[in-house]
Amino acid sequence: MARDVFIKKAFVDEEIEYAHRSYRPAVHLASAFAAREALAKASGLGLAKMGLHEAWVRRDEAGSPHICLSPALEEEFSKKGIRKIWLSISHEGDFAVAVVVLED
Repeated sequence: MARDVFIKKAFVDEEIEYAHRSYRPAVHLASAFAAREALAKASGLGLAKMGLHEAWVRRDEAGSPHICLSPALEEEFSKKGIRKIWLSISHEGDFAVAVVVLED
């Protein structure tokens, strides 16, 4: 029960649905969280200021991950001169890691 509450607080519906369609939902949720945390650190905002639902991971037709931003966060990044977000996610066993590079 507490796990479900955390999942709803930490992820958008799109991420939850994508994870539950996979054979290892926890790994996909972990990678989405890692991506969010990498973005928060790369931008200098931190998770507390950025908010958990302000950015999320969307997969394209090929399965490549991309970061989506809320309008408010998109405006904040624009003010900082950030024009492009590069995201790489990797899984190994039960572990997930994400790297974000911000381009101006």
